[in-house]
Amino acid sequence: MTVTGSPIELRAVTKRYGALNAVDQVSLHLDPGECVILAGHNGAGKSTLIKLILGLIRPESGTVRVLGETPGTPAAARSRRHIGYLPETVALYPSQTGVETLAFYARLKGLSPAGNPALLSRVGIADAARRRVGGYSKGMRQRLALAQALLGQPRILLLDEPTSGLDPASRLLFYEIVRELRDQGVAILLSTHALAELEGLADRAIILRKGQKIADGNLSQLRHQADLPVRIRITLEAPPAQPLPEWRQIAAQRFERHCSERDKLASLRAAHDIPGICDLELDHPGLDEMYAQFLHREDA
Repeated sequence: MTVTGSPIELRAVTKRYGALNAVDQVSLHLDPGECVILAGHNGAGKSTLIKLILGLIRPESGTVRVLGETPGTPAAARSRRHIGYLPETVALYPSQTGVETLAFYARLKGLSPAGNPALLSRVGIADAARRRVGGYSKGMRQRLALAQALLGQPRILLLDEPTSGLDPASRLLFYEIVRELRDQGVAILLSTHALAELEGLADRAIILRKGQKIADGNLSQLRHQADLPVRIRITLEAPPAQPLPEWRQIAAQRFERHCSERDKLASLRAAHDIPGICDLELDHPGLDEMYAQFLHREDA
């Protein structure tokens, strides 16, 4: 199918449960080849947004468009096979083998199981593929669930806490797969609490609080919006001949200063001009710190 524009686009979407606005006037979009992190506390609206995109629920107001169609409508049924979804809680039939499980999901999508062995190998469970899922570890079940999400070479991938239960080696494999898919043009929405470990994958982050979007941007844009201090450290070849104004000495020949994101370039130029400098380190606030800052502002 050929669709122009953003694979996912929400405009002023509101979803209520009784008196609660689970999602409140949220607008967002995902472009092809973009990996977007969706962050927020439990109850912030992350899972509700994913259900809206999948067409499992309908909004009270606003529009949701996925691959050019409104989810949950007959017209959108054709595009469902182009969407991969990994839920936070993985429910698999314990009596089926890995091979049988993946074949079952392939049939649900109307796909041939011919490519399933390669997919099981890709997620690292080919050796356990003929064992019953009931004997799998939590990490193995998560890998199998990821394999079903990748069926049919999806154009959209929705991942809800995808690294839950994965050991470090499995997480590295997951990151590698996500990078490959992003580079192939897949639009990826990744809901997670593990912001620090997924920061390197993110092209953009969206932060929700009580159903409302409070931040949206790439990491550079979020740093400017959060306005948290940047830490600059320098090392000199020898102790300075005279004091360094605005710099705090942290060792015999090491100094540190903080500056705002908007003053970063000027501060770096000034540091570079200090006589005898032999090393410079730049420490930006991470996504965890920015997330906490945005929530603190809203609560203030």
